[in-house]
Amino acid sequence: MMIPTQSERPRVLDIFDAAKEDARPVYIAAPMVRYTKLPFRLLLRSYATDILYTPMMLAHEFVRSSFARDSDFTTHPDERLPTMSPSGKSRKHALIAQFAASSPDDFARAAELISPWVDGVDLNCGCPQSWAIHEGIGCALMASPESVAEMVRAAKARLPRSKSVSVKIRIHPDLNETIRWLEIVQASDVDYITVHGRLRSQRSSTPPDFAAIRKLRAHIRVPMIANGDVYTLASPSAPLSSSQPPSVKSVRQIAELTQADGVMSARGLLENPALFAGFEATPVECVQRFLGYAVKCPIPYPLVLHHVGEMTQFMEGRIRMGKEERKQLMACADLLELLDFVDVKWGLGEKVVLDGNSDE
Repeated sequence: MMIPTQSERPRVLDIFDAAKEDARPVYIAAPMVRYTKLPFRLLLRSYATDILYTPMMLAHEFVRSSFARDSDFTTHPDERLPTMSPSGKSRKHALIAQFAASSPDDFARAAELISPWVDGVDLNCGCPQSWAIHEGIGCALMASPESVAEMVRAAKARLPRSKSVSVKIRIHPDLNETIRWLEIVQASDVDYITVHGRLRSQRSSTPPDFAAIRKLRAHIRVPMIANGDVYTLASPSAPLSSSQPPSVKSVRQIAELTQADGVMSARGLLENPALFAGFEATPVECVQRFLGYAVKCPIPYPLVLHHVGEMTQFMEGRIRMGKEERKQLMACADLLELLDFVDVKWGLGEKVVLDGNSDE
């Protein structure tokens, strides 16, 4: 059998190979509605996140409306360029566009439209919200593996071989049903699969079932990503914040428990975007750097304030804010007022560089 050359296979698979050489899982930022916009993705990239996702976009809106395309997706040339690790090793990054779709044509057309600016597309099969299920997208697709396989094939037929097509799923109450689903979808030549270890009906307060993900590992022939309750790179002696469940596991623990090739974080990265770089809490430079990205790549101010509020909530030591300071922070009416607050509190510093390769 002929082995594909690097240009004949998805670029994102190079990242899985490089992480394996480093004896670590791939570090992935989950798609988060509203939150994984460009400035936040640039920030995560500068703190060792390997693969970054856009927020979930509706494929049928994306292909029909230029307004939807412009409002849903922005990027920057540096977003997919390598950065330099502290050890001096080049680290590749990939950007994945996630779509919700129920039609092969919509998913394939959306994938084709966005492909020049991303490294792959992902089909959301795990959104548990009732409106999504009513529309036949998200978790509704966990009952239709044949439809998912058809959508994967349609997208792959329109994309260059260097672009990946992946799926993100939740588990069924009966794992045998998930195993059957996986067998059908893998026959479509899907490139990798993300497994969120919760049922469609379970909220984030329910601990993810890592044992179930481990059982599925034996039936997944492509790279597998484990998703759920990632708050720390190493092993904390106790939950680092009140928002973390007592069952929280580290990136390394989850990778070992599930035998996953990569580990995906959502809420943990909102609280601490430097998580994958080994920081146990958000450093000041992370806030400074994010504000620089937000100035250069604007997003609505309420999102900027939300991000800064999340990042600063569980800071440690002398940089931690008291209740009154947090009230002042959250009362900032616009970006200029927020910049002034941060400048007085910590200084704005010289931390922001769009190439992300240094702090100078």
